[in-house]
Amino acid sequence: MEIIRADHSGFCFGVERAIHRAFDSINEAKEQGKKLYTCGHLIHNRAVTASIEEQGVQNISSLAEAEPGSMVIVRSHGEPESFYLEAEARGIELIDTTCVFVTKIHKLVKEARSEGRPVIIIGSRDHQEVMATNGWCDHEGTVLASPEEAKEAAPELLAQAEAAGKRPLAVSQTTIRRELQESVLEVLKDAGLDVEVRDTICNATKERQEACAALARRVDLMIVIGDPGSSNSRKLFEIAERNAPEAKFIQDISDLELKELCKYNKIGVTAGASTPEWIIKEVIASMSENVTTNVEHNPMLDYMDDIENSLRLPRPGEIVDGTVHQVIDNEVIINIGCKKDGILPKSEVTLEEGQTLADMFHEGDEVQAKVLKSDDGEGGILLSKKRLEMNENYKELAEAMESKETISVKLVKAVNGGVIASYKEVSGFVPMSQLSDRYVEKADEFIGQTVDVKVIRVDNKRNRAVFSRKAVLVEEKKKQVADIWANLNVGDIVEGKVMRFTDYGAFVDIGGVDGLLHISEISWGKLKHPKEALSIGDIINVKILSLNEEKGKISLGLKQTMPEPWTLVGTKYQVGQEIEGTVVQIKEYGAFVELEAGLDGLVHISEIANKRVENVSDVLQVGEKIHAKIMDIDADRKRISLSIKACLNEEVEPEAEDEE
Repeated sequence: MEIIRADHSGFCFGVERAIHRAFDSINEAKEQGKKLYTCGHLIHNRAVTASIEEQGVQNISSLAEAEPGSMVIVRSHGEPESFYLEAEARGIELIDTTCVFVTKIHKLVKEARSEGRPVIIIGSRDHQEVMATNGWCDHEGTVLASPEEAKEAAPELLAQAEAAGKRPLAVSQTTIRRELQESVLEVLKDAGLDVEVRDTICNATKERQEACAALARRVDLMIVIGDPGSSNSRKLFEIAERNAPEAKFIQDISDLELKELCKYNKIGVTAGASTPEWIIKEVIASMSENVTTNVEHNPMLDYMDDIENSLRLPRPGEIVDGTVHQVIDNEVIINIGCKKDGILPKSEVTLEEGQTLADMFHEGDEVQAKVLKSDDGEGGILLSKKRLEMNENYKELAEAMESKETISVKLVKAVNGGVIASYKEVSGFVPMSQLSDRYVEKADEFIGQTVDVKVIRVDNKRNRAVFSRKAVLVEEKKKQVADIWANLNVGDIVEGKVMRFTDYGAFVDIGGVDGLLHISEISWGKLKHPKEALSIGDIINVKILSLNEEKGKISLGLKQTMPEPWTLVGTKYQVGQEIEGTVVQIKEYGAFVELEAGLDGLVHISEIANKRVENVSDVLQVGEKIHAKIMDIDADRKRISLSIKACLNEEVEPEAEDEE
């Protein structure tokens, strides 16, 4: 199997500069006795940001959390102009690590805004770089994330360009795919929009994406290494998926099933701009080790390996096989197949009371031991049987990994990047990313706990074991979710908690799974945004409208738990009754008035006033509260006729006669 690394993979210039500047600022802050913060994560890589935070740098979400006179690192994706003004007002020193290519975009949009030109930003509206860029044109830029959005926004952009009398400026998020930029611009061009395009996609991004595509076409499997929160890493994976027979997205080696790699002849590796070099090297090295243990060698190569091994001295920690050559009072001499003999002292053997070395070992016995030192000081190699007992624990771990069995470990010490965990005589490692199914900033809260974990890596020759508590939690959560799905039925009324809003609805937690409460299913009336009827944290009863377990989608309805307004019209409203309502829509022939959510009535133009009305909008405005009388109720056609005039006491004014 051949492993090929793509050109232009790993840290880009901007990210590398940001990291160096950040670590320099740590020393500067210590020398000046100032507190140091990062406002948001420096780059999209948890391993790097965790390393920075371990140096005492606190992550904050806004400048309001920083002490006056402190230092704040500006992330590589940049911040809006208002951020700099606020920092100055608060007396905060900024360490600006904004990528130089992003800073260039900020200058372009600020200049365009000062000239009164419309600004178009092609990219993801929730990406920090795009939000920061929009902040340099007073958040007036139009963000387009797809050709569909461009088509929808084109009429408004045309109107803006006409009103300004100037060409709009179009810039792009530095990490987007070039095909996306071109497709958006093509839609705007077809719509008749004359746009000045400034190509702001980073060359490093272009080169990285082109190298990924080229390599993906040559290999059987393409592996993309990056943080799930990294936009450029996700785009690399999209490119890999389109060009390679198979592609995998991993954050680090713990996400990769090494034993599955043997079926591929050629494997390509690339990495996002925020991926540290050590993670890339660890992935490639681990795959290379796996190849060594899984490929078949021919006999001649085995014979040459034997000769080489006889000349090579085993390293400390290595497990060796040998034959007992001689047993004396305090040690056993063992032939381990190299130019030095192995020396197994009595102190490194577990003996029962009264037992001697001669009772346990005999000349010619085959034994296995662990190397403590390559030189015991007298020309021999110091061995241990006691340390080898630990190997049995590693075998147990290997079996647990193979069977995917859950084991218990004790978390004993926090170290850089994770926690040391003990399993019997074995000390293993739980990476910070595997401590929980949520983001963990510091591991201190876990120390001393005994927790269930999965074994994700074992190497007893190197005394390495890696555990994952996250895998257990995710598995448990999947079982819980499966149980929840098994008890859900279309038509059920269930209790839920409002978790978050989108423009098109609200997501509601119904006991461990989220369902979508579409804006059209919240109220019998019309809503512009879910927050008009709901608040985050509200506990509500909703009806399950549809279930798609395969896609994990649940559609919910709130209005279905309340009577449909027209079913109550006969009991709540009668002809001749005076009501108060709100004007919700104006037409040439009259105005629609909302009596309650989902129930409208029509005031015909002739029933608005005691005088002739030419234009309804001259008399009534949307949102205006009015009094009217119910003139007719047509339940079959679901129509209510209203009259404002009938509630007025004024006499009808006679129409003026035409002058002769």
